[in-house]
Parts: sequence; structure tokens; C-alpha cells
Amino acid sequence: MTLAKPTPAHPEPPSLALPYPLALGRAGISGFPSPAQDYEGRTLDLNERFVKRPSATFFLSVTGDSMVKLGIHEGDTLVVDRSIDPKPGHIIVAMVDGEITVKRYELRGKVPCLCSGNPRYAPVPLVDLECQVWGVVRAVIHEYSV
Repeated sequence: MTLAKPTPAHPEPPSLALPYPLALGRAGISGFPSPAQDYEGRTLDLNERFVKRPSATFFLSVTGDSMVKLGIHEGDTLVVDRSIDPKPGHIIVAMVDGEITVKRYELRGKVPCLCSGNPRYAPVPLVDLECQVWGVVRAVIHEYSV
């Protein structure tokens, strides 16, 4: 998976309050919601929701298909936090032998590996490879084509 150039988060993200209804999605039909719920004053600020540490956060646009089984698709935007120490199971952005990649960090036995979310790609053991972790993926923004 290759990526577009990183886009830094704004040092102090502007507040942008968007409507955020209190109603929750349900798995089954359980009656009609109250019409009054449309008028509740809740809002959602995407920076507040996804950017926990503005000075350590950047965004990347994704190309490639190596992470599709983990919900990361071509064209998605990743919210990446440089201040998080990567642990096994985290999805990370790393520079491996001069190439930027997104993979899940795992331990196979005692060997650290970068694993894709697509069975077509084999795990990459981090043995005799230069690897620099750029950050841990905190969120994936996926847009549907309409």
C-alpha cells in the first residue's frame, strides 16, 4: 500500500460543530422515534472526535488494496497520531526500506512483522530491514461514492 504525501493537522484545529442527533441506530424495527429528537441541540466536532493530540497528528490518503480486510480502502483518509507507542495489533504508518506503508504491527513468535489486511500479501518480518514508525492510525475516514 503506498500513500500520498502526509498532510499535517492544523496546529489548533478550528472548531466546526456539525449536527449530531442523539438518536441511535437500531438493528431492528422498534417503533417510531420521537419527532422532538430532531430538535435536540447536540453537535459533533470532527477535530474534537478524531484529533486527540493536534501537534502529533497528520492525515494520509490511501492508495492500494493491502488493507481492505481491515476496513482501509483506496481513497480513504487516515488520521495518524505520532505520539502513540505502537503495540502488537495496532495499524501503523511506517517507512520500510524507503517506502511508506500502512500495515498491522504483529509479533510472530518473537519476530516483529508488518502484516497486511489482504491474504494476497505475505507478512513482512522486520529482520534486516530499516523500519521507522511514523505513527499509529487512530481513525479511517471512508467516503462512499454517491
